[in-house]
Amino acid sequence: MKHTVMTSTHPLLVELFVEELPPKALKKLGEAFAAALAASLKAQGLAGQSSVATPFASPRRLAAHLTDVAAKAADRSLLQKLMPVAVALDAQGQATPALLKKLAALGAGPEVLPQLKRAPDGKTEALFLDSQVAGATLADGLQKALAEALAKLPIPKVMAYQLDAGAGAEVRPGWTTVHFVRPAHGLVALHGDQVVPVSVLGLAAGRATQGHRFEALRQPLLLRDADSYAAQLADEGAVIASFAARRAEIVRQLAAVAASAGQGLRPIDDDALLDEVTALVERPNVLLCRFDPEFLAVPPECLILTMKANQKYFPLLDMEGKLTHQFLVVSNITPPDASAVVGGNERVVRPRLADAKFFFDQDRKKTLESRVAGLDKVVYHGKLGSQGDRAARVGAIALAIVKQLGDATLPYTVEARDQFDVLASKVSQAARLAKTDLVTDMVGEFPELQGIMGGYYARHEGLRDGVAIAIEDHYKPRFAGDALPRNHTGTVLALADKLETLVGLFGIGALPTGDKDPFALRRHALGVIRILIEKNLPLAVDALVQAAEAVFASEHKTHELLSPLMVFFADRLSVLLREQGYSAQEVDAVLALHPTRLGDVPRRLAAVRSFAALPEAAPLAAANKRVGNILKKSDAVLGAAVEQALLVEPAEAVLHAALAAIAPLADAAFAAGDYSASLQALAGLKAPVDAFFEAVMVNAEDAALRANRLALLGDLHAAMNRVADLSRLAS
Repeated sequence: MKHTVMTSTHPLLVELFVEELPPKALKKLGEAFAAALAASLKAQGLAGQSSVATPFASPRRLAAHLTDVAAKAADRSLLQKLMPVAVALDAQGQATPALLKKLAALGAGPEVLPQLKRAPDGKTEALFLDSQVAGATLADGLQKALAEALAKLPIPKVMAYQLDAGAGAEVRPGWTTVHFVRPAHGLVALHGDQVVPVSVLGLAAGRATQGHRFEALRQPLLLRDADSYAAQLADEGAVIASFAARRAEIVRQLAAVAASAGQGLRPIDDDALLDEVTALVERPNVLLCRFDPEFLAVPPECLILTMKANQKYFPLLDMEGKLTHQFLVVSNITPPDASAVVGGNERVVRPRLADAKFFFDQDRKKTLESRVAGLDKVVYHGKLGSQGDRAARVGAIALAIVKQLGDATLPYTVEARDQFDVLASKVSQAARLAKTDLVTDMVGEFPELQGIMGGYYARHEGLRDGVAIAIEDHYKPRFAGDALPRNHTGTVLALADKLETLVGLFGIGALPTGDKDPFALRRHALGVIRILIEKNLPLAVDALVQAAEAVFASEHKTHELLSPLMVFFADRLSVLLREQGYSAQEVDAVLALHPTRLGDVPRRLAAVRSFAALPEAAPLAAANKRVGNILKKSDAVLGAAVEQALLVEPAEAVLHAALAAIAPLADAAFAAGDYSASLQALAGLKAPVDAFFEAVMVNAEDAALRANRLALLGDLHAAMNRVADLSRLAS
């Protein structure tokens, strides 16, 4: 099918005017609407491949502007297969009834028989009909595109509403019900300055839209043409229609007003809040407000979360990053005197902050220890018991981790033994208290503050700072890029908490599927990986999983978890490393050896990257792959000793001697943790390895010679694959 070149194109503007759209979904809705319209029109030949789609999205509208859209798609040539020639024509070459019936079904008659084409079709010859198909008109094509675009919108939750049937008409449910994200009240479709006659959601297209509810110069606003849309809405409608432009204007105003409020002041950095506020206003006006400084006695996290989550305000921070008593409001109106707006927001925020202060004061009247029993009344999971059960498991896993850390530092000194005894004491206390803030008023109101408030309350009680920090940090890292726990106690507790979650939920089969991960198990696994790597802990992942599984064994029956969890960790680690810029080959080479001590992985990757840059790397990787394949197909005994008396070929004797000289150097570097030196030492094997494969027949007829050569290759394979599986570097 071929399209001919389109002519006489004009810009196209489509706008759907609706009631207030869900703010957290607005950006995606606008982008999806424009993208789907463009894709459909291009597929129908109404828009060229170079046509540019610009999305618009404000609280009350979804719109798209497309360049180079034709009023009618070009006619296209369509070559349709009819049937094999043997079926279509009889012995005299005349059309069979089957062919005539097929043509009739396509709207053609016997008059097209001379135009049919014969062409090979696999092993047979077939008849084809070459016809011209009229291109779609813009009205028909846009109607189809609108239907497709609305069907593909990522709508979080669909509403059902009834159309206005007009005066005196009966609105009957089931006949006039429409389903969409929000009730729609207007449709604009302009091709240049002409209205395109389309309809959707019970609305007929026109050129009238609505501006700002209170500040538009006139209502309705009649659009002149497609290209004037954004400018007319801004000038006459007091609306910045572009989401991106409106967001940029908010950023500009936030910075300007913050600068005017005091030297070094800056609004809190929060992209999600910025996107949400952009979706709430049509023409932003940033105003400076203040609250009573007495509220600064409350932890800043509480005040910031209160202002952001409940009021969509931007708290102001000073040069040191500390919260001030000033904040910014993004208003949707621009009155000559903004004092009433400022005063109203200041009055609204006060009771919110007063609630936070009340919660904080009330919570501190009870100790964390007194709240431990309350955890038994809080369900963690129907199959895993209460938060009290969970805290006990986390404590047991944490003590097992301390023991593994201690075992990794053997032989003990008295000082080391004392240090680990102290660490075990701190970890035990922190684990017992870490979840108690779940039953406080503050965390009940703001679950996002769990852990953080526990740290504040622990410090208020005068607990050891190491314990307080561990309680605060034991959820870290909470998200990608988050900081790790700051001390040893917090590190152990964070590992234990994440392992308890992973082993517990894997044990009951609550696994992530596709893009669904309701218990954030991928995030927990990444947290374990990051802690082990970035803290360079002498701990093996499999031993950690086994220790956690042992804690659960006495509480509920679990199936074998080590294998599936190790695969899960390996998958998460692979994704993380590739996101950090390592190639698939580098990652596969290192992870193929299933390293259990993840702190070694970055150094192994660096060594592989350095080795791969050597001229000897590619041939050695290829040789390593060949050796591996030979050994897999043989019945060679791994670790069998090489007998020098059977090295009858000069090339195999040279390789054996080279291995005897180079392998100890590579092994010593490996043992010292210098993986780069270990791999680079192997470069000296290139020449003897090449010579061996050129001159020596491995699978000799003599069984003794064959076994000896396989043993030599076994030694070579072992020497080359201690840091990584070098065969994975072979192209």
